[in-house]
Amino acid sequence: MEYIYGALLLHSAGKEINEESVSNVIKAAGVEPDPARVKALTASLSGINIDEAIASAAVVSAPATQQSQTVQEKKEEKKKEEKKEEAVSEEEAAAGLGALFG
Repeated sequence: MEYIYGALLLHSAGKEINEESVSNVIKAAGVEPDPARVKALTASLSGINIDEAIASAAVVSAPATQQSQTVQEKKEEKKKEEKKEEAVSEEEAAAGLGALFG
């Protein structure tokens, strides 16, 4: 994860994302960089427009957030309905007992 963060830091600073610069960022964070991971990261980012990737990730995550909020709202609504049903059942039970001792 720190490799991706390093690449994003370089991108936001307007610096070139290459093996040397990513390694330097990782070293500055106090971690010994793994050359294979650095090479894999820089190879996978070549030809990628990072701004577009970030924008598309934000668009994808927004519906997921809305969906999770909708699911949470439905769960809360179901709990409220269950509580109402429990309250009605207690009232009915009390009315039935009253009829017995009438």
